[in-house]
Amino acid sequence: MAKIPFFLVGFWLLSNCAGLLEAEDMMKYKNPKESNDVRVEDLLNRMTLEEKIGQMLQIERKCASDNVLNKYFIGSVMSEGGSIPVPKASAENWIDMLNEFQKDALSTRLGIPVFYGIDAVHGHNTVYKATIFPHNIGLGATRDPELVKRIGAATALEVRATGIQYAYAPCVAVCRDPRWGRCYESYSEDPKLVEAMTDIILGLQGDIPDNMPNGLPFIAGKEKVLACAKHYVGDGGTIDGINESNTVIDINELMEIHMPGYLSSISKGVATVMVSYSSWNGVKMHTHHDLITGFLKNTLHFQGFVISDFEGIDRITTPHRANCTDSLQAAVSSGIDMFMVPKFYKNFIEDLTILVKNEVIPMSRIDDAVRRILRVKFMMGIFENPFADYSLVNYLGTKEHRELAREAVRKSMVLLKNGKSDKKPLLPLPKKVPKILVAGSHANNLGYQCGGWTIEWQGVSGNNLLEGTTILDAIKNTVDSETIVIYEENPDIEFVKSNGFSYAIVVVGEKPYAETHGDNMNLTIPSPGPETITNVCGAIECAVVIISGRPLVIQPYVGLMDAVVAGWLPGSEGQGVADVLFGDYGFTGKLPRTWFKSVVQLPMNVGDAHYDPLFPFGFGLTTEPTEAIYSQ
Repeated sequence: MAKIPFFLVGFWLLSNCAGLLEAEDMMKYKNPKESNDVRVEDLLNRMTLEEKIGQMLQIERKCASDNVLNKYFIGSVMSEGGSIPVPKASAENWIDMLNEFQKDALSTRLGIPVFYGIDAVHGHNTVYKATIFPHNIGLGATRDPELVKRIGAATALEVRATGIQYAYAPCVAVCRDPRWGRCYESYSEDPKLVEAMTDIILGLQGDIPDNMPNGLPFIAGKEKVLACAKHYVGDGGTIDGINESNTVIDINELMEIHMPGYLSSISKGVATVMVSYSSWNGVKMHTHHDLITGFLKNTLHFQGFVISDFEGIDRITTPHRANCTDSLQAAVSSGIDMFMVPKFYKNFIEDLTILVKNEVIPMSRIDDAVRRILRVKFMMGIFENPFADYSLVNYLGTKEHRELAREAVRKSMVLLKNGKSDKKPLLPLPKKVPKILVAGSHANNLGYQCGGWTIEWQGVSGNNLLEGTTILDAIKNTVDSETIVIYEENPDIEFVKSNGFSYAIVVVGEKPYAETHGDNMNLTIPSPGPETITNVCGAIECAVVIISGRPLVIQPYVGLMDAVVAGWLPGSEGQGVADVLFGDYGFTGKLPRTWFKSVVQLPMNVGDAHYDPLFPFGFGLTTEPTEAIYSQ
């Protein structure tokens, strides 16, 4: 075998190294000095159909191990409700998991990083030790967009503390019927109030620059997260408030009631929009080309990406997952870009590949989807900083965030009644009295206090899985040290009469629920709540706090109660409830939705011809903060 001269070997090495360097230099998508548009187009032109389809997928974390991200070029990973790495996972546990996923994604031919999504809908609500803020209905009662923006910023920090970059929030639904199981996820029945509360996006993603073109997604940096306006569109207007059902209204009503929140979200740079399970006039939103491509993309010029809801393709038909290929074709053709397909991603890949190769779905539609996903990835800086670090872990559940949540709680409390006609106002309550009774199923239960979408999808019961302050502990923290506080969950009337209580605080309401599990056609206070109210308020002066995700039937008991407070679902910081009950701060909250007399009136919203509420939209008594009150 002839020997190759050494100088030729050197020449070959130099030539090939130069070629490799030149090739690397030509990969414009890897150059942060290039514009995002240039980087997107450069990367898109290098991708195979298989790589493009992979980017359109978001799969569940439990399905993302064993090199799946690398093998199928997956674009994103997510947690379904309650899905966590280990029980009571720390921020470090989350980061370790996410970085393993990222290593898998970066080992692909083009090294496209993934991002991770989670339902952080009232704080980082899946994560142990996180601050749990009031649900949106309570925030709507504050009428304070600036406060909501600060909550968005705090939530972003806590989400980033675990390495996660994408929060499925805010819900900008306009709930028109409180029988809907997601009503607490809506800020209000009033589209103008919902529109104002989209300032939370500026907290989650950062203040949008003045020169940013409308419709372009924006995220400010490593302490911010991608936001998601959901659920597009009309999900709060379904018949009888039935979840995932049909909204029957004309185009003018759709635009006037349900669309303003999206217009505002897009103007504030929201990166993603999630499509609703529901239908509009019989057409599933997951198949609605005119509203997704025609209006959202072409008319509003939204440049972020549109994402399906969880297993959204499967919900297009009844029974679910019937005619999967037809549903996939309809959903992709409608303009949805990224698909939550937590488990059946292989079927998605196989079916969509066939649809494209057979020219049923044009490559231009695939390119539009992937272009939008890549645009967001470049905008968020994930190509330069793909790995989560540990620099933000101490932001999870900080004292400052808990104080912010406490502020939100006290501003969200709505005082509906304060004193009987023949007596002076009961609130604020005196702190120094001999003995106080605290009663009710929700007084000493953090899980009930927080509601659904807390730790688990349907919420939890008890105090072991959360960190925070129960309303009972808040009362004990607030009263004078010599005042005795007795807690009895459901006392009988003789117990109440015979123990010499100065007054009672009763805390009752709904048990946690989410989505369809919360659809409720009667809206009565669950047992034993009515019995507790009757036994206690029939014996002594009482203030009743209703913990609920919506107005409930209280008319039969209003005359019995001396004071009534709509407490909504306040979250982890129950001290905010005590702040206003005892006068450290005054009541300022206003009803974000109409409080009905009877469910037979529903749906009933402000402005309706048949409007006859128990308490109207915007109602809320006020009290002045007072110095320590020592005796009656």
